[in-house]
Amino acid sequence: MSVLICKNIASEGPGTIEDFLKAKNIAYTIVEMATGDIANPADYDTLVMMGGPMSVNEDDIFPYIKKEEQLVRDFIAVGKRVLGVCLGAQIMAKALGSRVYKGAQKEIGWYDIDITEEGLMDERIKCLAKHPDTGDIGRNIKVFHWHGETFDIPQGAVRLASSALYPNQAFRHGNNAYAFQFHIEVQKIMVYEWLKNEAVDIEKLKTETESLYDVYTARACKFYDVFFGNSSH
Repeated sequence: MSVLICKNIASEGPGTIEDFLKAKNIAYTIVEMATGDIANPADYDTLVMMGGPMSVNEDDIFPYIKKEEQLVRDFIAVGKRVLGVCLGAQIMAKALGSRVYKGAQKEIGWYDIDITEEGLMDERIKCLAKHPDTGDIGRNIKVFHWHGETFDIPQGAVRLASSALYPNQAFRHGNNAYAFQFHIEVQKIMVYEWLKNEAVDIEKLKTETESLYDVYTARACKFYDVFFGNSSH
């Protein structure tokens, strides 16, 4: 297995995704899309696209976004795994023909998502929903958000999760392509670094992060385990 990770801005790296891949000795390559080039995408069986503050609709300013859209279509066409996080999810939506647009307001911090019925029938999403300590399957789980745009669910895709502000929080296209509007990959340091200049209650953010982070990361690792194919469930 070899994983191609596309970074759209230096500050938004793969976080716990990279931690997981290292721990499992899974080969991966990180490409800084603004400055790097992908020698041969066909060498990879998994595509992961990270976040960024830019809009998918600014591909005139960030031309590499179009490259990522094409990568999505190419990987999906041959049944390879694709995971898009935040901007990466929006790139997936646009690549699959959907509209990407501003949300009603920004969603920043730790907020609930509701797993849909279809989400609970998805074995990979069920691993995310399962509490790592109790084994309970949660219809409603806390995740970390930092976004101001949203997307329509692409034709033929399945909505997996929603929130009060953003009805389209996650989707699956085919069997192996997943898009998450929320940040599954965050490390604690990333949370604090990203939001240090945002208009948020920092003390509340720290309290919530310290309280929620370990369970959240454990949920993420269970998802990685099944998404990257390292175990059956």
